[in-house]
Amino acid sequence: MNSFSKVANYLTIHAESLAIRVVDDIVQRLELALSKEDLKYYYSVYTDFITFSAEGLTLNEYEVPPGFLEMSQKNGERQAALKGRISGIIGRYPQIRFGLIEQISKVSLKHGVTTEEAIEINKRVNYMLDTTVTQTILAFERQTDSVIDERERELIEKQKAINELSAPIVPIHDGIAILPLIGNIEPERVEHIFNRVIPEIPRLKVKYLIMDFSGILTIDTYVASQLFKINDVLRLLGINMVFTGIRPDLSIKSVTAGIDFSSIKTYASVLQAIEVIK
Repeated sequence: MNSFSKVANYLTIHAESLAIRVVDDIVQRLELALSKEDLKYYYSVYTDFITFSAEGLTLNEYEVPPGFLEMSQKNGERQAALKGRISGIIGRYPQIRFGLIEQISKVSLKHGVTTEEAIEINKRVNYMLDTTVTQTILAFERQTDSVIDERERELIEKQKAINELSAPIVPIHDGIAILPLIGNIEPERVEHIFNRVIPEIPRLKVKYLIMDFSGILTIDTYVASQLFKINDVLRLLGINMVFTGIRPDLSIKSVTAGIDFSSIKTYASVLQAIEVIK
């Protein structure tokens, strides 16, 4: 049995106990007051999330369990039928993502997976969660018959949700976490990282934050200046930030725009950075 199968098997067997641990941690962290009925509901939902995540680890890289997609579609349709806002569902995903990644990372380390395998497992779980978010939103949009101005408000809320989902901090090793940047890095996303993501980092007790650029398309001087500010803040907190994945085309664009990354340590890949840091 390979490492992925071992982790998936453990998650499947212990899905309920892990779900209780995740929910209880969120309730305590956010100081929520939930009824027994609400707790029972969330235990069930998170058990499904963990079970489907485990199933996904046994599939091909970009496959998502059909049950996972079906659950997401029903969530979107139910929210539309109740005339609720999509943020009512999407707003929970950052906590779901954090709780799942935290527990799955612990399970992975417990089963002795390599750093490279741990990164791959986290990538797959994040991909599945992102796909379910998309399915939830699409199902919601198919069902809703809101007027134009209501849809514009929904779009703004979805963009806020996307900002939260597109900047996950992923713990991958003792004292090391990754912040992958994906797609177009717009000022709103950088401000979200600066104001909402960075304040969460000290709680994770990391010494190194790897900011990975391999998934972004381009970068401008404003975004670069904000990243330097983030570096300054982290340095004051005793946290070292390093850059990885700056492709040749991105490097050329940065130099052309007068952006100088020489003051921050850079590495070709996440794995290279981890090896040096360790």
